[in-house]
Amino acid sequence: MNIKKPYIGLKGLTLVFLCLCLGICSTTYAQDNTAQNDVESYFEEARTYRNKNQIDLALRSLEKAASLAEANKDVKKLIDSYNMFALLYLKLNKVNTTKYYWDRAKVLLNEVEYPYGDAIYKYIEAILLFRDDQNFQAIFMLNEARQLNNDRNFFNNILLTEGEIYLNLEKYESATKNFNSLIVNTDIYEKEYLSTRAYLGLASTQMKTGNYEDAAKNAENALRLAEENGFSIEIVNGNSLLAEANENIGNYQNALTATRNLQTAKDSLFGIEKLSIETKTADEIHNENMANEIKRQDERIEELSKSANRSEITAILTSAFLIIISLLAVSLYRNNQIKLKTNALLHTKNSELQAARDEAVSAMEAKTNFLSTVSHELRTPLYAVTGLTHLLLEENPNENQIEHLKALKFSGDYLLNFINDILHINKIDADKLEPLIMEFNLNRLLKEVIDSLQQSAKGNRTKLILDYDESIPSHLMSDPVKLSQIFMNLIGNALKFTKNGEVTVKAQMVHKEEDEITVYFEVKDNGIGISKEQQEKIFDGFEQGSIQINREYGGTGLGLTIVKSLLGLFDSKIKLESELGKGSAFYFELKLKCKDNIIDNVPFEIVKEDYDFKGLRILIVEDNKINQVITKKMLSKKEIEADIANNGTEAIELAKKNTYDAILMDIHMPGISGDEATIEIRKFDKITPIIALTAISLDDSLEVFYAAGCNDIVTKPFKPEVFYQKIGENIFGKQTNSSPIA
Repeated sequence: MNIKKPYIGLKGLTLVFLCLCLGICSTTYAQDNTAQNDVESYFEEARTYRNKNQIDLALRSLEKAASLAEANKDVKKLIDSYNMFALLYLKLNKVNTTKYYWDRAKVLLNEVEYPYGDAIYKYIEAILLFRDDQNFQAIFMLNEARQLNNDRNFFNNILLTEGEIYLNLEKYESATKNFNSLIVNTDIYEKEYLSTRAYLGLASTQMKTGNYEDAAKNAENALRLAEENGFSIEIVNGNSLLAEANENIGNYQNALTATRNLQTAKDSLFGIEKLSIETKTADEIHNENMANEIKRQDERIEELSKSANRSEITAILTSAFLIIISLLAVSLYRNNQIKLKTNALLHTKNSELQAARDEAVSAMEAKTNFLSTVSHELRTPLYAVTGLTHLLLEENPNENQIEHLKALKFSGDYLLNFINDILHINKIDADKLEPLIMEFNLNRLLKEVIDSLQQSAKGNRTKLILDYDESIPSHLMSDPVKLSQIFMNLIGNALKFTKNGEVTVKAQMVHKEEDEITVYFEVKDNGIGISKEQQEKIFDGFEQGSIQINREYGGTGLGLTIVKSLLGLFDSKIKLESELGKGSAFYFELKLKCKDNIIDNVPFEIVKEDYDFKGLRILIVEDNKINQVITKKMLSKKEIEADIANNGTEAIELAKKNTYDAILMDIHMPGISGDEATIEIRKFDKITPIIALTAISLDDSLEVFYAAGCNDIVTKPFKPEVFYQKIGENIFGKQTNSSPIA
């Protein structure tokens, strides 16, 4: 698999990074030991700065080394300086400047015998060949360089560069051999740097061969060494490889973390300010060296003038004049290149930010899909737990078993609410939830919510009060289901933390303009209150103020998070005022459409009825054996006869051969899904009620079920009274006022 951008790896700059500032170990002209040590110390500084990608500081150190070598007339150290200058400028992609110093080194090499200098010269040539895609010529030149010197640091860098070339040639075994030999090395100059690069090389090789687990491990090893030693380019490369490896493995959370770390590292490494400083320093030092060259030419002119060598003076003057003109041209060209590079950098940064955003979105989608699958899979066994508990409670259990069964039922209901909360949060985060627009009565909605929570209020000996503004129109347009969820969470939360007190629900009209009103809502309690510190994060997921509160009062801590997210769908924000020991007030405003000209004659409440199910025949379509047993036994409790279809294909065949009063259709089944089976059944039977009996996941759309031909939906696991009520409504309601499904 090809490594994505911005991985800086196989070609060009990366190979240059490997060889900059190689250890200069050979013996030079006999001279003062102090001066030699000073030059070596500057080389060591340049090497350290290079590995940390501080190119401007590396150039400054190298400039000092070259000046000292020239002052001491140490030709070999000057050759080393020119070679290292060439490598540094090659890292900055200044090929012409690279060749200038490379040529200067060659001129001096013609004057002295210096095998190490010749080896580095050929090493640079190998890199230039590799940059031009001449891989085999590059390997040939590396072998020639290897024959000229046996310096350990130089040999290690040859191995590393050769491994990169093998990797590019897809010679993975050879590349792996080279990288493995450098994982543990005894290099006195670049031990950690060589190990870091070797780990990255192994990770790249394993990514190419599809060995993503080992690639991730080696990328982590490289990243650890790079962060310990400040190797900024290797930090970028390590995070890039780690993100891609984890993505291929399926560790999406780790991939997202690595992607974020990658973006941070890139912002630091490729910042405009840093690039400008490096470019400015590189040009200044090159101009200074050019000026020194002109000065040397002037000195030669003066010497030749004294010897009356006019022809040579003329040639030197011409050369100096051309150099000055070249400097002016370089200056103009440099200014233009800075502008072009800045524009290109901005364009690249925009592209990288877009790519990072896309990767983050992909990781978020993967997380959402994972949670969707988990929530769905949890619902199936939970259906067995709640269903069997209900059946056992109805079968006259022993007195000592009733308490345990009730505890089991409570735990099942608690777990179901927790799963529903997580599913709800992820639907909102995934932008898969939108508010509906339908008619409702706000006063009745609030009364229903309060009535449903009266039992909890009595348990805490707390009074529930509704303060409702009667000037609010009776017929409003919005999403009553989501508004009910908001108030259920807010009022339920207030009741949880209020004992022997009051919870007041307030609805007051702020203003009305034509068919739009603004309503102020407030849920106020005189419970335990919330500290100032906890108020800042109380709306974050799984937050309940403190561990002690969580243990004492229970709950998931998702209720207020759901409220905040749901209100966001209505372009509204939840606000909070609270004081410890005195209570809390949650309030917000909503804009709603109203219909003043409608007469309120439709009852809002759903009337529950007791149905006589005896003698009914129902088809259960379910692939899970345990669920089949539970559903069939629940029907038999009401004296309902039931057939079972193990999949969608069997359901279609049984529906053709038999007449049923209703069909309970599971949606998620192997082979033909429930909605597909419903579509097929509706081709020959448009009357029989079909109720979707399924564990709904994040990606499920209720509209799809209805469009397929389902009459109603019961979500697993369900409350038995809801289950029987839905069956009765659809069977007996169809008999009294049925209308065929089109």
